[in-house]
Amino acid sequence: MMETIIQEALGGNKKSLARCISLLENDVAGTDDLIGISNSSSQVPVIGITGPPGAGKSSLVDAMLEVFDQQKKKVAVVCIDPSSPFHTGALLGDRIRMNRWHDHPSFFIRSLSSRGTTGGLHPRIKEITGFLKQCPFDLVLLETVGVGQSEVDVARMADLKVLVLVPEAGDEIQFMKSGLMEVADIFVVNKSDRPGAELFAKRLRGMAGNRSVLLTSAANRTGIETLVEQITNHKK
Repeated sequence: MMETIIQEALGGNKKSLARCISLLENDVAGTDDLIGISNSSSQVPVIGITGPPGAGKSSLVDAMLEVFDQQKKKVAVVCIDPSSPFHTGALLGDRIRMNRWHDHPSFFIRSLSSRGTTGGLHPRIKEITGFLKQCPFDLVLLETVGVGQSEVDVARMADLKVLVLVPEAGDEIQFMKSGLMEVADIFVVNKSDRPGAELFAKRLRGMAGNRSVLLTSAANRTGIETLVEQITNHKK
């Protein structure tokens, strides 16, 4: 029974894939085969989308899926939401922001709670993303909770790290300088229709070295294709 579910998941069956992730998520006994598959090598890249709360990470991922849809890409999205300190549950609001894609044949979206971890990810994220990389996807998008200076677990999980900021994040740059600012491969100034976006991007470029600094607006769908192109080129 388990072997059948695993083979169906590896073939792209969403129901079986969801079940396998639930088994990994909850550390169910008898999932050694799943963990073994998760540890297998794979060329499927993991793209980490991280940044402070309110930067528009989920909206940006939603807009990126439009471009991936046009490109006929198959994408797995794992969204981590903060869990309650009282009952460890989570709202899982990404299901609302990306609900139009949940039945899309080329996309698989799974929301997870952070379960109290401080690094912006789920405690079993290594096994979950490792299993997704064995499935028929072109890439895996990993969206973290809103994180700060020291919460850089995404750096160990992702092949490419995208740090999403907003024009008002000047003070946050100083706070994050010794953390996320160092691990980011691409900087994104989202909500770039707001005042001060160009000046903020200029300041970022002065700190980013040879790394890209892009301006996007998920609401207006501007700059999204450029971001996807940068991710694709970096993957190559």
